[in-house]
Amino acid sequence: MLDTVASKSVQTAAEKAAVQLTEARAAIGQVVLGQTDVVDLTLSAILCGGHALLVGAPGLAKTLLVETIGTVTGLSNKRVQFTPDLMPADIIGSEVLETGAKGKREFRFIEGPVFTQLLMADEINRASPRTQSALLQAMQEHFVTVAGQRHDLPAPFHVLATQNPIEQEGTYPLPEAQLDRFLFQIDVGYPELDTERAILLATTGANIASTTKVMTPKQLQSLQQLVRKLPIGETIVEAILDLVRNARPDQSRHDFIRDAVTWGPGPRAGQALMLASRARALMDGRLSPSLDDVAALAAPVLKHRMALSFAARADGQNLDGIISKLTKTIG
Repeated sequence: MLDTVASKSVQTAAEKAAVQLTEARAAIGQVVLGQTDVVDLTLSAILCGGHALLVGAPGLAKTLLVETIGTVTGLSNKRVQFTPDLMPADIIGSEVLETGAKGKREFRFIEGPVFTQLLMADEINRASPRTQSALLQAMQEHFVTVAGQRHDLPAPFHVLATQNPIEQEGTYPLPEAQLDRFLFQIDVGYPELDTERAILLATTGANIASTTKVMTPKQLQSLQQLVRKLPIGETIVEAILDLVRNARPDQSRHDFIRDAVTWGPGPRAGQALMLASRARALMDGRLSPSLDDVAALAAPVLKHRMALSFAARADGQNLDGIISKLTKTIG
């Protein structure tokens, strides 16, 4: 009886959440045109309580997307422009020696921009690996340690980082350990012709579209808790395990994985797929995820957690094609 009551409670909450999330997506869509998949993936990452890496060339509204999501969700947000001379203390903060009114000298911690609910790490791969790794503890533990003292970050805490393609001059590849902390890698492509025409007309006139707050941080945290309560079938769990384990060359039963992939995803990828599948179902107004959710989210979850061999790259293969082929084997 208690299980039935709990199930009805989750179903009622999910129905209300779907309406609120539809409003949030519509509000973001008023400002960010033609990036429906990117918007949905970014919102899904936040619903899962995770972080997202937005990869694309400059000028594709990545910064605008992050600012708009901050407004719609009511999260306090700050932006850090990553540059080659950026230091870790510029992100997490530092201690300064101050002299009080009575002449007493003591250290005082000055918080860095990481002390916010939504941190935008703009062009994260333009900074050195040392500075990139300064975010590692904050992203995983939600606190930072300075001079041996722990400083908790606000809740909820999310990092939405933007990255230019690695091939561009003046960029550094992110460390694998940091890449694994991102729930998704979201590829941001160029808009379609009609969308680009709409962007030109909407952004060069006298009136620029703006958006409003749809939810509060507390409501967002309730949605994040709801995502973890949604039921998930054993078939979906097995599909996720099958997908993640077969993406590892030393465990895969597929020759095309063993021949082309040098290292594959760890358990964190399975966790990401479990949460993200639930979040995608909730955004679509469904109570539990399906195999289609797993298939649709495979690339954003796995792409940055795998690496192609030199021979595979020389042969013209890419991770998108490998993951697409692997996804067809589940179910």
